Amino acid sequence: MKKRARRALIIAGSVAGAAALCAAAFAVYSSVQMSRIPDMTFSECLEYTTGGNKNAVITVGTISGGKASWSVYGQDGKPLPQELHTYEAGSLTKTFTAALTEKAAREGLLSLDAPLNSYLPLPEKAHYPDIRSLLTHTSGYSAYYYESPMTGNFFSGANSFRGIGDSMVLDRLGKVDITPGQHGFDYSNFGYATLGLVLENVYQTEFTRLMNDFCAEMGLNNTHITECSGDLGGMWEWEPGDTYLAAGGLVTDIEDMLKYAQLCLDGEGAPGECQKPLTEINAASESYKSMGIRMDDIGMAWLIDRENGFIWHNGGTGSYNSYLGFSPEKGTAVVILSNLAPGERIPSTVMGAKLLKEISD
Repeated sequence: MKKRARRALIIAGSVAGAAALCAAAFAVYSSVQMSRIPDMTFSECLEYTTGGNKNAVITVGTISGGKASWSVYGQDGKPLPQELHTYEAGSLTKTFTAALTEKAAREGLLSLDAPLNSYLPLPEKAHYPDIRSLLTHTSGYSAYYYESPMTGNFFSGANSFRGIGDSMVLDRLGKVDITPGQHGFDYSNFGYATLGLVLENVYQTEFTRLMNDFCAEMGLNNTHITECSGDLGGMWEWEPGDTYLAAGGLVTDIEDMLKYAQLCLDGEGAPGECQKPLTEINAASESYKSMGIRMDDIGMAWLIDRENGFIWHNGGTGSYNSYLGFSPEKGTAVVILSNLAPGERIPSTVMGAKLLKEISD
């Protein structure tokens, strides 16, 4: 592979989510700084992360005792006016794509146990992964595969997945051979792009419209596939019809994400079905565990922390990172939406897990 293509491959994993987020973020800390984080409170993490950053705008929402509330914080963790801001959700999008897949299954449009070639026009092959394995990141597919637009995206500083459309993903699916049998957890943006393609085919509707209508059905009127602009700036550029939008293309605000968190706590419909454990993964790194974050099982996209009784997911793009976690037993939930990059000091995943523990104890 040419040098430029290799460079593009390296940066293509920037739709952050699950284990990759913390691994990338922690790499920037000295060992002394890292050793302090497990003992820091949420407020201390927030103050440190926003310290000296006049552009920081982090919105924090909680649900506790049946009540939802939210606040906005800026430089040095100081409160800002309670104004709604639009954030990129990043890989939190995957929980929506999973819920839409579950809805399609309930409507009889697909079976979670059917292979991909049941729904996509793919060449004859001995084995294709099933839908369930795509939902749980156990399909055997890699996080991403190099496609030609990645090189130009790298040199222009654009979103790595911009310009990768359905035909490219279909072609790649036909070329990649996956061995039959059980595969371990391997967080895959490619797998969720593929799910988006499946949904387009079973509904015979373009993914952006599908997802926007689905969000509206849930009453999330400010959550939709990105239009590449927002009040905080720095949003990723996409092209209409990009297939990886299904892996990380939603934008949202705190009120909608708290509504979504409540739907998850209610445990009904697609959001409720998606959080049920499907397979054991034991995927948490030692860095995660030191921060009190576990990945014991996985449902449809949702990561399950059995030890703490939490269900969670995160997301990140070039300039944003996010977290949603909840405890069905305690009736608590935390949403953090940040306009800081995932690797900028302490990511929302760590702060969110700390805050969820604080309000759940």
